[in-house]
Formats: sequence, C-alpha cells, structure tokens
Amino acid sequence: MKARIIITILITSLAFSGCKKTLDLNPLDQISTDNFYKSKGDFDKSLAAVYASLQSEDFSVGMGFRDCLTDNGYQQFNSGSVNDIVQGNLNPTTGGYETSLYNNSYSGIARINIFLKYLGSYTGSDISENDKKTYEAEVRFIRGFYYFQLYSIYGDVPLVLEPLTLENQQQPKVASAQILSQIVTDLDYSIANLNTSPYYSNGGHAASSSAKALKARVLLFAAFGDNGQPDRSILTEVRDLCLDVMKQYKLSPNYEDNFRDATQRNNNEIIFSVNFLAPNNTTPWDMYYGDWVAASPLKNFINDFECTDGLPYGVSPLTDTANPFNNRDPRLKKTVFVDFVDFGNGKTHRPSNPRPTGYGVMKFLDPSNLPFGFSTLSQQDAVILRLGEVLLMYAEAQNEISGPDQTVYNAVKDIRDRVGMPAFPAGYNQDQMRQRIRHERRIELAFEGLRHYDLIRWHIAGEVLNKVKDSPVSYHFEDKFYRWPIPQTEIDKSGGVLTQNKNY
Repeated sequence: MKARIIITILITSLAFSGCKKTLDLNPLDQISTDNFYKSKGDFDKSLAAVYASLQSEDFSVGMGFRDCLTDNGYQQFNSGSVNDIVQGNLNPTTGGYETSLYNNSYSGIARINIFLKYLGSYTGSDISENDKKTYEAEVRFIRGFYYFQLYSIYGDVPLVLEPLTLENQQQPKVASAQILSQIVTDLDYSIANLNTSPYYSNGGHAASSSAKALKARVLLFAAFGDNGQPDRSILTEVRDLCLDVMKQYKLSPNYEDNFRDATQRNNNEIIFSVNFLAPNNTTPWDMYYGDWVAASPLKNFINDFECTDGLPYGVSPLTDTANPFNNRDPRLKKTVFVDFVDFGNGKTHRPSNPRPTGYGVMKFLDPSNLPFGFSTLSQQDAVILRLGEVLLMYAEAQNEISGPDQTVYNAVKDIRDRVGMPAFPAGYNQDQMRQRIRHERRIELAFEGLRHYDLIRWHIAGEVLNKVKDSPVSYHFEDKFYRWPIPQTEIDKSGGVLTQNKNY
C-alpha cells in the first residue's frame, strides 16, 4: 500500500470567496469557508485539496499529450486542441490547452491563496509556528509551479496573491519579469522551510529538494530569454541548485521504475510526483496510452533514437531497416510500442483504437494492470521532477557556462550508463555538446511534457516544428506563438481590465 496524502477535495470551502449569492447569505447545506478552518485537521484536509488540484489532466496524466504540441507525437482525439494549435490555429478562442492551462492554474492558485489567508489568521494552539511555516512552504511550492505554467506559456499575466472578491476580482496583467520574481520568492521560501529529507516527497509532500529542482527548471527557462541566447549568470544558479539536488538522489536502476506503480514508492530518483491511490483516486494512464492510443509517437521521433553503438540510426552499421527496433537505444522499447503493447512473457494488450502512426506510448503503462480499459484502476503517480532531468539541467547549464568539461560528460554518462548506452566521445566543442544534450533531453524525457518548454526556451520551435512532415496534421508555427493568447473568455469577464497579448 502506498503512503499517500488523503485527497479530500473541499469544493465549497475552497471556491473563490467572491462567489456570493443574493443577500450574501451563507448556504445552509454546506460549510462556508469562514466556518471551516477550526483545527489542524481542517488545514490538513485543505492542504490535501491543494495537492489534489495538481491531479488535473493538464498537469498529470495528460503530460504525454503536451508532447503532441511538438515534433514528438500526434493526438488523434485532439485533446487540449493540440492539433488545432500545431496547425497554427492558435487564437484567443481556440480553447483546449489555450484555455485550460490558464484556468486550471488560477483555480489552483485560488485554493492556495485562501489557504494562506486563513493560515495567517489562525490562532489555535494545535498548530505551532514551525508547522505554519511548513504548511505555507508546501502551498507556495505549488503556487510557484502554477505561476511557472503561466509565465512560460503566456508571459504577462495577472499576479494574484490574495483571495478574490467582488471588489478585486478584475485583475490586470503584470510584466512577466514580475511573475518570475514571485515564482522565485515562493520557491526560496519553500527551500528554506520544507522538510530537508529528500525522500519526504515519497509520501506525496514537497521537500526542500523538490523546490530546488523546480527552481532550477524555472531559471533554466528564464535564462534563455526571448531570443534563445543563454544568460550565464542565471545558469550559474541553475548549476548550483542542480549540484545540491544531485547529492541527495540516485538514478533508479531501471529506467521504467520511475513510471510503474510498484517501483515508484521509495524510488531514489523521484523528486516530486502527483500521487494517486486506487480504488477511489485513480487516473487513466493505461486506458489513455495503452488502449485508446491517445498519443502516437511520430516516425521522426523514433528515428532520433541512436543505435547501441551510440551512432545515429541510418548511419550506424548496426542499422536494421527490416527490424528498426533492433540494436537501438533500450529507451526506445521502454518509451514506444509498435502496433500493440508487449511486455514479454505473454503479457500483451491490443488497443481498442486505431494506431494512426503505427506507434503508441509505452512509458507510463503498467503490466500489473492488464488488460487495459475503462475498468482499469491505474494508480501510477505522475512524476513531475526526477534526477534524470536534474542531471541534464546541470549538464546543459555547465556546458553553457564553461564548455564541455568532465563534469558535463559525467552527468550525461550516468544517464546513458543506466540503459547500457556508450558515453559521449571525448573532444566535443561547446556547440557539439549542446546539440548532444538537447538530443538526450528529447530521448530521456520523452512524453513527460517538457519538449514544448524546451523548443520554446531554445527559441527553435519554428525551425523544428515547421519541418515536421510525418504527422497526420500539417504543422504551422509563427513567432507570435512563443507566447500564447490570454483566453478571450477571461478578457471578456474583466471588463477591459485584462488586455490581450500582442499580435492576437
């Protein structure tokens, strides 16, 4: 049995405090927010509800769909309107992710702001000042996560740090630099006040190391600015954060252990994850990816996996065009299935839906849950931060600062050693190492929802996406898409206070 935060979503007590009815009466059949926070147990339940907000499909089981905004995959059901977006139909009324990422982030932020308001005024003796700091640090970590979604996708957005009411619900945008500053402030508070045990997060709570890893991701994005040119002073902080985290974690012996239920508990690689627990709190990993084939890897992505000698497929003498999965980086078979799911030893599943590219995502599937379908009670956690990413962040930052020194080689070597792939050859210059690290991120972190961030921060999204020719839909990327439009519904509700991003 997993150790878990008990998810109790208190819809009524955590709704926006400004949602008032005629005559301002409290509902007689529900607990009002003002009457709820009476004990430490109430704050524990409310904290669980804050964590539960991360279970939204956008931030958990749908992470693989986010890669369908890139050259990695195709989403045959157009979930999140990803096909509209990659075809260039991105506008204030596109809907899908264009709306849900914005709304779900602010919904989560609203829960956090309400929590902080009542925590700040609570005088009960059952919560010590130290406990208050820990509570605050946990929710500010999550607020930093949500504001990073908004910062990296929309840029200038409203900065909301208190519960909204009828009087203050219409909020203007602030500059993205101010959003970044708030993210860093929140994460610094979390780093200073969260539990310092690295594996505290295995129980579903953020640890100090979780905040360090998230801050490194945030600053790595920020370091590339609006033109893809790295700021080495920011990257120095990224490097140092990664070094702190790298001392506390170890790579899992098996790559797939990060994504399967039985091997996620007490996993030495996982830094933060969104937790689930069957039978009442499940998520459809196996149904979405194994039965519905909701994300289909593209051929260009398959071709990017090297042969086992470390040479590119098609260049290596080990290339087997008749059996293209032979002699390949072992992560290929751990990430992708061909036509049907096959775990070996007769453990197979034939999807009920078509395979539009001939491939499906293997990464998140759990053989213990066979057969996959509506009745499958999948409880795999959504891994948000893990050491594999931190090693690659370190390698990238250090290479940009000082070039490919031995520590850069070693960080990537550790990742490749795990799957039996050869180390990079000596003698790379900075640009050669840069390209190899970027390639390694695509392979190691595939369908974990990070490819879109990478293409945006490197400012190569247009160059890469407009070359995609092997998808069932045509790709079209314009420079204005480096920042998404604010949903028109939010513009309309603001009465002109909230303005649209330029070029939309």
